[in-house]
Amino acid sequence: MTRFLTLLCSFAALANAGAVDFQKDVAPILETQCVKCHNAEKAKGELRMDTSDVFAIGGENGPSIEAGMPDDSILVKRVLLPEDDDEAMPPKGRRLKPEEIETLKGWIAEGGTFPEGITLKEREEGVPVADKNDPKDAEGLVSLTAYPSAVTLETANDSQSVIVVAKYADDTTRDVTAKVDFTVANAELVTAESNHFKPKSDGESKISVAFHGQTAELPLKVIGAASERPISFKLDVMPVFMRSGCNTGSCHGAARGQDGFNLSLFGYDPDGDYFRLTREIGSRRLNLALPEESLMMEKAVEAVPHSGGKLFETDSDYYHKLLTWLKAGAPKDPDDVATPVSLELMPKQLLLEGEGATQQMVAVAKYSDGTDRDVTSLVVFQSSNDPTAKVSKEGLITAGARGEAFVMARFATFTVGSQVIVIPDNLDYRKPELPKNNYIDELVYDKLHRLRVIPSGLCTDEVFLRRVSLDIAGVLPSEEEYKRFVADTAPDKRAKLVDALLERKEFTELWVMKWAELLQIRTINNGNQMSYKATLLYYNWLQERIAKNTPFNLIVQELLSSSGGTFSNAATNYYQVERETLKVSENVAQVFMGMRLQCAQCHNHPFDRWTMNDYYSFAAFFSQVGRKAAEDPRETIVFNSGGGEMQHPVTKQNMVPKFLGSEVPEIKPGEDRRKVLAEWMASPQNPFFSRNLANIVWAHFFGAGIINPVDDVRVSNPASNPELLDALAQNFTDYNYDFKRLVRDICNSRIYQLTTQTNPTNAGDGLNFSHSLIRRMRAEVMLDAISEVTETKNKFKGLPLGARAVQIADGNVSNYFLQTFGRAERGTVCSC
Repeated sequence: MTRFLTLLCSFAALANAGAVDFQKDVAPILETQCVKCHNAEKAKGELRMDTSDVFAIGGENGPSIEAGMPDDSILVKRVLLPEDDDEAMPPKGRRLKPEEIETLKGWIAEGGTFPEGITLKEREEGVPVADKNDPKDAEGLVSLTAYPSAVTLETANDSQSVIVVAKYADDTTRDVTAKVDFTVANAELVTAESNHFKPKSDGESKISVAFHGQTAELPLKVIGAASERPISFKLDVMPVFMRSGCNTGSCHGAARGQDGFNLSLFGYDPDGDYFRLTREIGSRRLNLALPEESLMMEKAVEAVPHSGGKLFETDSDYYHKLLTWLKAGAPKDPDDVATPVSLELMPKQLLLEGEGATQQMVAVAKYSDGTDRDVTSLVVFQSSNDPTAKVSKEGLITAGARGEAFVMARFATFTVGSQVIVIPDNLDYRKPELPKNNYIDELVYDKLHRLRVIPSGLCTDEVFLRRVSLDIAGVLPSEEEYKRFVADTAPDKRAKLVDALLERKEFTELWVMKWAELLQIRTINNGNQMSYKATLLYYNWLQERIAKNTPFNLIVQELLSSSGGTFSNAATNYYQVERETLKVSENVAQVFMGMRLQCAQCHNHPFDRWTMNDYYSFAAFFSQVGRKAAEDPRETIVFNSGGGEMQHPVTKQNMVPKFLGSEVPEIKPGEDRRKVLAEWMASPQNPFFSRNLANIVWAHFFGAGIINPVDDVRVSNPASNPELLDALAQNFTDYNYDFKRLVRDICNSRIYQLTTQTNPTNAGDGLNFSHSLIRRMRAEVMLDAISEVTETKNKFKGLPLGARAVQIADGNVSNYFLQTFGRAERGTVCSC
């Protein structure tokens, strides 16, 4: 009788208030207060509340509602419990308001219908529900793209999230995943929960989405839907360690570990980690009889004190993975276990409009056995600029202040990233029509358009004459050159001036000085390591090559493969400047590919793709360099010894020579490894070589590289304009590595000729070349300019009276002026 009266009262209240609409009234309550703990990734109490089928099943205490009987429903009972009760819902945050509770009661009294085909998602309070029919979404819409481009599900454990991005005529992008409906041609193959797909049966089909007249389609393949994928330490457990921060330098990845437990930094030694976890202290860390009571499990959920705090909940997927591995007996992976071979983060580029705009990222790893996997929940996300683009642990980017950022994802040994630009909402901007001299202007303008930045105007003839004379030849224009240039009315007079300067001997002298710094040409009085005679011969060798405009790939190939006496073949002095094998390999990578590999000597690089294996496999190219004394005690003979291996310090294995980021070459017995490396290093097969040299040349003329610093090329230090750098590199390759032609392209562009004066849109820009940067002069160039103006003659060692400072061959030769104004000492491969 009591139940009947309760039901009657509920219906009476409902009749007075009107019917409860699930999507309008109930869904917002569940999404903001309940779904964050009860979803596909985190089913607290084994209860999910995101779709109708799983909601009906209920959790460990049975169904959460009793249709028609709100007061008997667990959901209502839990939200009415006192705040300090352990079973009160929600356990954190604000309690439900009385009107919200009455809405839930009315819905349950009406029957508690949860419509099929609806997937609820966690949503912050105050964030409106996506309107699928908002007419503003159609304005200017030009394309629709789904990521990833294909969905392949292997085994019953696999799953894949799909995101959909709309692009508009003004180049802005929007995440419209929540506003589209996914259609699977053969619905029998997968279980679809909103944009999340899980395998149901084997076969092939396609997934389609439509949005305001635009469509996207991606192939779907399901393989082995009935089979379980074996749990793996390397593929399942190690990613949880990285995601949770267990193997970082501030935790167990520190050199001495933490609280008596040590893991390899960022997982560079998985076999060692397995041993330390399973064998180092007997059963203290693992309890295979009672897996839940293993110390690693209890510490992770802070059931026992843990200096790292709580890492995840007991109902999380991370906890489930670790527990599954323990219940399986903590097995060690077989030797042929699949390994990750690549990681892709999507989308690659974003232009978000307005503070608060969001974009969910998706990360997919590919493995050596041909499979792939959605690892979005396992990667570690970071942003280079949180105030502009903050990224959550789950990969949700939220736009902030105007600017640009690079969002990175780290998984296994891979670090990848995407470029994010944020502009203000409703910005008063129209794309300007700007004149272009060449491809450089076009590509810089494209980037400035995305930033909504307008470039400055051209500099005056006087400024251009002074700038280009100093930059190309390191000299000031004479009074006669100035008068002639200003009086010239030809429209191509600037291009003709560039051509004339490129043919002057001062051009050669300036660039010999620049490369002498990178090659560290200087005397080294350490056991006659580098005599003054050898230094002069080395400098003259470089000068002769540049004066003849020798293609730069040939210069580098000759340098790296050089053998013979340091007097008879001056290029061999490259192996005298630095004799330590590991340092030689580091210098080669830094100078000719722009990469600092030093971090990978002791552990996998924390901010780049390079592993310890990469480091020592690259160093193996130089492990057979031999040296012996010549008849002249000042001379050394460099040769290929034909013996000597590079040993990995952890595995103790002899490393096979391997190109960075490429394959293992075939090297015949007795063949000089350096020659094999040299042929690849300075060739189109090495994508880093032309990009690096093009970036070095660009930085000389603009004061900043497209990647800056120029010798710190890494995933976490991306190019400010990757399309521009790619174009420069491709043209440099097409020019047969003739860097005079590259200099001509740069100096003839309007971008190089812009004034230093700024406008309101580009005043704060220092990265995208929207105006010329004020740069300090090189110490040698400045001394030569002052000497020229004051008609002063200087004397330097080995040079006649009146020689220019840029002609100094030996890096150890200097004077007070040069030291004061920061002349490079050529002690490192950094041109600093």
